[in-house]
Amino acid sequence: MNPDIIARYLQFLRKSHNYTQEDLAGKLNISRQAVSKWETGTAIPDLEVLLKISRLYGITVNDILEPHIPPLRITDFEQIAEIPEKELQEILKQFDADSLAAALMGASPEINSLCERLLPDTDFETIRNRIGRIRIEAVEDMQNQVITMINLRAIGR
Repeated sequence: MNPDIIARYLQFLRKSHNYTQEDLAGKLNISRQAVSKWETGTAIPDLEVLLKISRLYGITVNDILEPHIPPLRITDFEQIAEIPEKELQEILKQFDADSLAAALMGASPEINSLCERLLPDTDFETIRNRIGRIRIEAVEDMQNQVITMINLRAIGR
């Protein structure tokens, strides 16, 4: 569960239903500020509100917490090189350094070099050494979160 993905997905859902933050807040009987906090990733709705949101949009709570985003731009982590560098840099900055280092453990040397160039203040080698070995499932999960964020951004445009 990635709070940034949830935040962007909640914003996408609201906008795709042509609701303003104020409209959604009224339908859920909450404050507009609460909606804003969800959409900026500052907070996640509590379970009661998640149930209301799921009913409003006709989806499950799990769909909100782990959204399945159609692959509009990329389907594989190696394809991140196809994203304009400035945009990719903005997306990668939404993840913590440990998560990115984990994702890069399963990436090609070219993708590692690209990410090191885009995030020069992050010492991926030191982080990888600190993390040590991790399960391939953890690497794939982090790569999928990056892919989801890229595809979610494409949907939101």
